Amino acid sequence: MVLLWPMLVFSEFKPWLLLDAQSLVATRRFLAQFLHPALDPAFLQLVLVNTWQTVAMATAGLTLALLGAIPATLIVTERLSISRLGSGRMRPAARLLRQLVRWLLVLLRSVPELVWALLFVRVIGLGPTAGVLAIALTYSGMLGKVYAEILESSDAHAADTLLANGSSRLSALLFGALPESASELVSYTVYRWECAIRGSAVMGFVGAGGLGQRMDESTRNMAGGEVATMLIVFVILVALADMVSKMLRKRLG
Repeated sequence: MVLLWPMLVFSEFKPWLLLDAQSLVATRRFLAQFLHPALDPAFLQLVLVNTWQTVAMATAGLTLALLGAIPATLIVTERLSISRLGSGRMRPAARLLRQLVRWLLVLLRSVPELVWALLFVRVIGLGPTAGVLAIALTYSGMLGKVYAEILESSDAHAADTLLANGSSRLSALLFGALPESASELVSYTVYRWECAIRGSAVMGFVGAGGLGQRMDESTRNMAGGEVATMLIVFVILVALADMVSKMLRKRLG
């Protein structure tokens, strides 16, 4: 309590506001509609279109993130350093480049995708393009960091042998390091795809399109039935993504 109480005071935590007469009236009105999901065919069609847009945003953003994460992984993974393999230590230029890329990955993953989306909405306007770019930037930093850690912790014998015999770093990655870590790499990538789907819905609240933007509009209009329908669809969407993730893990296991 000594630690918690100052935090509650500083964060202006006032749960009793929920019991305010005006809040109770608004809550009662919203819940009365929320318990009756909107099932109008035209609205359901609109929800499905926005749901597909959310999935497309997540998939496109993750694909662009991979285009940045894979080259960054090649650079920052010390195990794939040819100079270190030959002399036992990396050249200064290689070490500097590796450190610069690490700092870039730190910068990209330190800024939440919601903040990137807010910035892009201000620059290029409302729409899913802002969401795709936000996911691409944040997730390239996350994927690059974790991919490098996975490769560093895997068995290095195959990759080291290929590098020692004159193979390129890309070949050492594809034929040496990846087979050893494929299951873990795919599992993490699919997990990030799940996170990107959830993130796409959240970014919609700042105007980045998709299901979240439609949910924000319904929430502002206090349309509880529409919000209930979209929440149900979103839960189903996340459950399906989880099923795909489990299926891929079993195949690779």
